[in-house]
Amino acid sequence: MRDTLTTLMPLLLQGTLVTLRITALAAVLATALALLAAVAKLSPWRGLRWLANAYIEVFRGTSLLVQLFWLFFVLPLPPFDVRLTPFSVAVLGLGLNIGAYGAEVMRGALSSVPRGQIEAAVALNISPFHRFFNIVLPQALANAIPPSTNLLIELLKGTSLVSLITLADLTFRANQLVEATFRTTEIFTIALVIYFVIAQVINLLMRLLERRLTRGIVRGHA
Repeated sequence: MRDTLTTLMPLLLQGTLVTLRITALAAVLATALALLAAVAKLSPWRGLRWLANAYIEVFRGTSLLVQLFWLFFVLPLPPFDVRLTPFSVAVLGLGLNIGAYGAEVMRGALSSVPRGQIEAAVALNISPFHRFFNIVLPQALANAIPPSTNLLIELLKGTSLVSLITLADLTFRANQLVEATFRTTEIFTIALVIYFVIAQVINLLMRLLERRLTRGIVRGHA
């Protein structure tokens, strides 16, 4: 077993680092898109609501794998002529997909902020900018953490698809090693454990973030 780990782990760890980078960057993009789409969907302007709904429905209603293939194989063709690296395609595709799901989470979280607090802020003549960022958004983020944790773990698992666009992530490296060594059981078991550990770390970090946000809101109310 020690010989197995010594032989296989360096390449698997290289793939793990790629997976972590994709997960982190796609999570940042997905969070930004989710917030923008949620705000647009709650906007009084019909055009913004239509754009947000179109984005959400397209990316929720189609396959993530097909979305990655479209970005990787179709965008370079006329009339688009846009060439992205496999890494950029992975981050953009996963960010767009998870952001569409996250938009509904954020919309619900924003709507869950008590209306009385918003009305009180209006009565105190607090500007819309400060009202949103100081009162609404902190509470909405705290409410969005539990479902967002599930989405981040789904994002992590979705990174396994990027091996199909030639990106050397954890799944790609595992398949590469299996083809070279035929040690299927050991390699895929190690890969399984790595994915599980990363998912548990995400779960722990999101719980810590939820506690911190909730504590800040309680202190603010006090």
